[in-house]
Amino acid sequence: MGSPAISVAMSVYNGERFLVPAIESVLAQTFTDFEFLILDDGSSDGTRAIIEDYAARDSRIRPIIRENRGLIASLNQLLAESRAPLVARMDADDVCLPTRFARQIDWLAQHRDYGVVGSWCIDIDENDQPWGGLCNSPRHPASHEDFLIAIENGWALLCHPAVMFRRDLVLSVGGYHAAFKHCEDMDLWLRLASVTKLASIPEPLIRYRHYSDQVSSRHATEQQIGAAVARLAFAERRAGRSDPTEDLDRLPPIDELDTLFGREGVAREVRAKVAPGLLYSRAGLRDHGFDLVLRYLTEGGEHDGMWRTVARLLSFGEPARAVKLASTLALTAVQG
Repeated sequence: MGSPAISVAMSVYNGERFLVPAIESVLAQTFTDFEFLILDDGSSDGTRAIIEDYAARDSRIRPIIRENRGLIASLNQLLAESRAPLVARMDADDVCLPTRFARQIDWLAQHRDYGVVGSWCIDIDENDQPWGGLCNSPRHPASHEDFLIAIENGWALLCHPAVMFRRDLVLSVGGYHAAFKHCEDMDLWLRLASVTKLASIPEPLIRYRHYSDQVSSRHATEQQIGAAVARLAFAERRAGRSDPTEDLDRLPPIDELDTLFGREGVAREVRAKVAPGLLYSRAGLRDHGFDLVLRYLTEGGEHDGMWRTVARLLSFGEPARAVKLASTLALTAVQG
């Protein structure tokens, strides 16, 4: 048998809750020439049984069952084991629209200079209803020129589970880097921007799910710190300097970033970029992201939105932190 046109790469860890509709949305694609790699990353729930049941019914599914190694190791394994020249990412809690693969493979055939194409998204909640968050997913850049503008402005770049990319290009830049846990996709897009073009089809091709237990909600602080460092590394490469993060297995604490990048002010710059993005994050305000916000304020950070965050902390059931933030705001206002 020849190689399929597309390898679909899905990693799952304890994902039984939404796994069935995710799998069925892939199997229901109008474009059918694909292999479907589903990696069970050491789940302890019913994930493995679901995967094996579907694999027994559809020969396009290639199950990979093993112990837990984490998402980045799983993504790199899926990339290594894919047999097709194009890889379509998919997450176990999202839903593809039926024409997703057909639209993306056709788009890449017509745009040979692009290595990655995503799509816009329809935001849904855990009950498949329209998501009622503070804002819906942004309209991701529809051209490489707009993609570069988005990088400069710190805007969203691509929806990771909605992308299709040329496998050889991703391998050529080293795949996903272990140091950028919880923002491995951001780092990859920024490295790829130096060797290819990236964009999204300006129409929704996936239903993107939002719920309190998803990775981006539980690890907001680490995700935003990593994204800020990834952007700094991109700026270093663009300026013709070496990337100090290239060979790291993990990022150092923020206070060590000045040493890593070889100049003063990097740690402060990262805190200034991250702190405003944590003000609406329940998880971020409950973990060490709260200390990062306080440090940002003592370093002269803006007070915009901070008093509303005091009220938000009270609504989150964090009165002690609300008092501490209010005290810090009052003190820094006097000092300012």
